[in-house]
Amino acid sequence: MIQLAWLIPIFPALGALINGLFGKTHTKERAHLVAIGAVAASFLISCLVFISMATGAPATTITLYEWIASANFRVNIAFLIDPLTAIMLMVVTGVGLLVHIYSAGYMHHDEGYARFFTYLNLFMFSMLILILGDNYLLMFVGWEGVGLCSYLLIGFWYQKPSATTAGNKAFIVNRIGDAGFLMGIFTIFVTYGSVRYLDVFPNANLATESVATAITLFLFIGAMGKSAQVPLYVWLPDAMEGPTPVSALIHAATMVTAGIYMVVRSNALFALAPFSMEVVAVVGAITAIFAASIGLVQTDIKRVLAYSTVSQLGYMFFACGVGAYVSGVFHLFTHAFFKGLLFLGSGSVIHALSGEQDMRKMGGLYNKIPITYKTFLIGTIAIAGNPPLAGFWSKDEILVSTFVGGHYLLWGVAVITALMTSFYMFRLLFMTFHGPSRVDHEVAHHIHESPSSMTVPLMILAGFSLLVGMLVGFPPSRDGSTISSPPLSRRGATRRIIPLSPWGWA
Repeated sequence: MIQLAWLIPIFPALGALINGLFGKTHTKERAHLVAIGAVAASFLISCLVFISMATGAPATTITLYEWIASANFRVNIAFLIDPLTAIMLMVVTGVGLLVHIYSAGYMHHDEGYARFFTYLNLFMFSMLILILGDNYLLMFVGWEGVGLCSYLLIGFWYQKPSATTAGNKAFIVNRIGDAGFLMGIFTIFVTYGSVRYLDVFPNANLATESVATAITLFLFIGAMGKSAQVPLYVWLPDAMEGPTPVSALIHAATMVTAGIYMVVRSNALFALAPFSMEVVAVVGAITAIFAASIGLVQTDIKRVLAYSTVSQLGYMFFACGVGAYVSGVFHLFTHAFFKGLLFLGSGSVIHALSGEQDMRKMGGLYNKIPITYKTFLIGTIAIAGNPPLAGFWSKDEILVSTFVGGHYLLWGVAVITALMTSFYMFRLLFMTFHGPSRVDHEVAHHIHESPSSMTVPLMILAGFSLLVGMLVGFPPSRDGSTISSPPLSRRGATRRIIPLSPWGWA
């Protein structure tokens, strides 16, 4: 089944092509069927690939054709299938599929219906290229693709000046990070004579510590832009100008996690650069607590979640910086479900209130949109880190790894950030669903639960937020800490022992 993995990005590309060419004429009312069908096909193959990797299949490279051949610079269009790729495929295609289904209800009356699904499918294609590529140059193609698609999706309602401004801001800020990523790729090629992972990582020791530091800092600049770390975080809160499904897709499982994926994928290089690891950990910790402090006082329901995303991404980088790569990926995995749930839940609230996003004009909604409320409550408990929901297991892994590693100051920052997360999320929950109703009189008569195309994805994500952390994270390692192991690239990584789990990396 692994040999079919090359089809995973092809289906969304075909969906984007069909809706893009025929959306205004033949497929306008059926655009969602084409888009959802394409992503569903990708998800099915991703499941088969994941099962193959979980049952012990070896890492495999699928080469399609030679892309660039110039002197000693040769790059193929090739895909690397290994455990890290398999996990990312499940996250991206799984959450992406639910977002596509949700969008069919949320965007049903929008004039740009077919155009929206064209952009969504193109976004999925770019993200899948990013995580499947077996070399840094192909990763960069996907990297730029998701940047372009985020510009198109954030500015989807281009009639609004605020939307076009937000799209431009995202595009421009990301160019700063992309310049660093490009410099990293250039330095990798000069050092190793190749940009292919399996040529670079086994020979990582060929670089001196200073060269490895330069490479990893360049790469991290790229990650800071794409994953919204201080000071390049400013684009992500403004990305809320796009439709809510876009916020869920960008913030939960796809674009913003690209930087985490790139750092984890490059862990063999980061292991040679202790200074870069410290920079990653410190920047991640600062971002986590800084964004959480801003989230405490926001009144727009989507902006609270936006700053929460920035904070949680900081948590993931912080984990990578202390060497707990698998804990960071574990948090990426759980975060995709509960943050996707929260964003789509906020969209359901906004849909019920005819577009209102100000929490000061909400309240008392718990019995009027009960499915949205119950699923949102689950997402809130999960992100707050309460056992036994998903966020508890992944955050606990990061905190334990940090404490056992002797990073006590960073551990303190992480604990405070976790408490702040709990505060602003329950503040959001109470202001939106509890207390007296502050809804405008004209809107109050029209409050209604969302259609099943929107509530079913909420219930599925709520189920994952309830169970996935326990299924993956229990039982914990014998001593509650990480141990040295080379599962992610060949060396320099850490991992948890998860007995009787399909998530073993060896």
